[in-house]
Amino acid sequence: MTGTLRSSLPKKRPGPPGSCRRPVRLADRSGFVSDNQVLLLQNGSDYFPAIEAACDRARHEIFLETYIYQDDATGERIAQALRRAVLRGVKVYMLIDGYGSKDLPRSILDRLRTDGVNVRIYRPQISPWTLRRKRLRRMHRKVVVVDREIAFVGGINIIADRITRGDSLPRLDYAVAVEGPLVDEIRLSARRLWATVAWNTLRKGTARGGTPPVSTFPGGSMKAAFLVRDNFRHRRDIEAAYLGAIRQAESEIILANAYFLPGRNFRHALIAAAGRGVRVVLLLQGRFDHRLQHYASQALFGNFLAAGVEIYQYHQSFLHAKVAVIDGHWATVGSSNIDPFSLLLAREANVVIDDKTFAATLTESLKMSMETDGRRILMDNWKQQPAGFRFISWLSYGLLRLMMGISGYVRENGRAKNE
Repeated sequence: MTGTLRSSLPKKRPGPPGSCRRPVRLADRSGFVSDNQVLLLQNGSDYFPAIEAACDRARHEIFLETYIYQDDATGERIAQALRRAVLRGVKVYMLIDGYGSKDLPRSILDRLRTDGVNVRIYRPQISPWTLRRKRLRRMHRKVVVVDREIAFVGGINIIADRITRGDSLPRLDYAVAVEGPLVDEIRLSARRLWATVAWNTLRKGTARGGTPPVSTFPGGSMKAAFLVRDNFRHRRDIEAAYLGAIRQAESEIILANAYFLPGRNFRHALIAAAGRGVRVVLLLQGRFDHRLQHYASQALFGNFLAAGVEIYQYHQSFLHAKVAVIDGHWATVGSSNIDPFSLLLAREANVVIDDKTFAATLTESLKMSMETDGRRILMDNWKQQPAGFRFISWLSYGLLRLMMGISGYVRENGRAKNE
């Protein structure tokens, strides 16, 4: 990574005194930690066997955070791995979101707790009819940390890969497996979030036990950073990393995102990059599961296409990815969408990697998806959209903006009000 792009990451801020131990290797001023190995995992076919195997190797502790935990074959598979770990004496801490996992039967939670898994629910479900801000502040992270040996971060929930049995392909999604010094940062973030939730539930189930031994990982060659978004010290870290890299891009930006509704600064950064000759490519949902967000995002297509931005819609299955590659070496994989809910409200977690080999692997996967399963939207065809479609798109965009305003999340002088 060039010296200028390193500055695209926000500087690390210290945690509260005494809240946790510092990692073995500190991040440099750019936020990157050296000597890691980061492996790209595509879809559940890579992800679930990897975390199951890691859990079966665990000796001390497992932290698992997921927005959705589904009562299906995949959920049972991971539950069995957690139970096996508990039987070996491993401390297991599972944190799920109260809204994302609202359909998980109470009987499953009771069984996990009976088996010895410490389970906490982040903000139990609040009525969808309330306008209280807490309803929108979700725990959207997907993180697994095993001992101090390996961590997984990405966009994949604990849920079967295919929406229905008839789907020929799984939803397109990514995660990373991290080994090396960065694991300590991820582990301490998971431990801190668990402690926060435990504090809010009268300190029941706080993470106990000593710190696991230092990792035996011999070392890698990759620089990587772990970024979170919360409503305290790290409100803008993920967005700032994206914006810094986009504004300094020189050749190519590839961004694949499930829910794409960027704010003004983000839109302007992409359009400005295209204006200075950078190839800007967006891979977005073609098949959608949230109608309002899908149509709202398309209200922005005209301006992007006019600026020379390439837009592809993925139709083969559902797109759930939240990844980007810039200039062939800066890459990010995580849980954060490019929309107001992820960038202004939810707890998110991304890994940023500075490595040409990793970036090339992710780029190849994204370009293959665009070439084989994507449909490019051209300006001439877009102009021929029926007036009714354009009206619905702008109406959806306006409704989403109104919802954010009513909830108290509106931008004021470049910042979000009442975050």
